[in-house]
Amino acid sequence: MKVAHPRCARGSSPLLAGVALLAGAVASPSSAQSPEPPPLIAQGCIGCHGQAGAGGGTVPKIAGYNRDVFIAQWKAFRDKQRPATIMDRVATGYTDAEVALLADYFSKLK
Repeated sequence: MKVAHPRCARGSSPLLAGVALLAGAVASPSSAQSPEPPPLIAQGCIGCHGQAGAGGGTVPKIAGYNRDVFIAQWKAFRDKQRPATIMDRVATGYTDAEVALLADYFSKLK
């Protein structure tokens, strides 16, 4: 006959213990140091600028781009003051708050 530990609920299983261990690992300090996930809105940038803004070919790298310069360049695209193949059209679809969110995210990448 299996005897449960006095602190364990009746009928508890090794599965619950595994879940508890997994939850502890997810909440560990090492996972807190992992880079923040990209905001959903940044997914639109990946099509041209590559994963995590790495760029390639004639498409510039935006990872690590200075936040204020990013915002100024975006405004220039939106105001049709900077020549572009597509960014002048893309830029019009974002609010200032969304552009700031993108600038914050990409400026933190390497």
